[in-house]
Amino acid sequence: MSLVLKQPNFPGISRDNFLTPFDHLFDTMFESNFPEIVNTVGVRPFEGSAYPKVNVYEYDDKVGVIAEIPGISREDLTIDVEDDVLTIKGSKHGAIGRAMEDNATVLRKELKHSAFERRFTLGESLDGDNIKARFKDGILSIDIPKVEVEQTKKSYVKIS
Repeated sequence: MSLVLKQPNFPGISRDNFLTPFDHLFDTMFESNFPEIVNTVGVRPFEGSAYPKVNVYEYDDKVGVIAEIPGISREDLTIDVEDDVLTIKGSKHGAIGRAMEDNATVLRKELKHSAFERRFTLGESLDGDNIKARFKDGILSIDIPKVEVEQTKKSYVKIS
């Protein structure tokens, strides 16, 4: 005789639906109290959803973004820049989808097919056209080069 443990069904609220309001509150508090970080680095590190988790580093010549995205393949990951917004998108399905295709009976379901999207606004000191990215063993590394921001020219007009 086999025993199968059943987990009680709790009201359906996803992690993202629960945490997103807290993320926005934290983002607003952080950026209003420390605006120099956004102005200096040029990336709003707390903008958008909470996944994937990232570390943002500033170097002399670039800003680096490291994201931990386990369980995803390179083919299911996209990175693009539009209107100075860097977007990381992905979809996790892999073995989860294969079990469904094999007509398996689900005894416990803790993993889910999910998609994510994370956005970062790039400041004028970052070059969105020359970004480089690497993805290996679930770690995404993005290098965003810095550019010299042109100072506005000031000319004097002679009054006659």
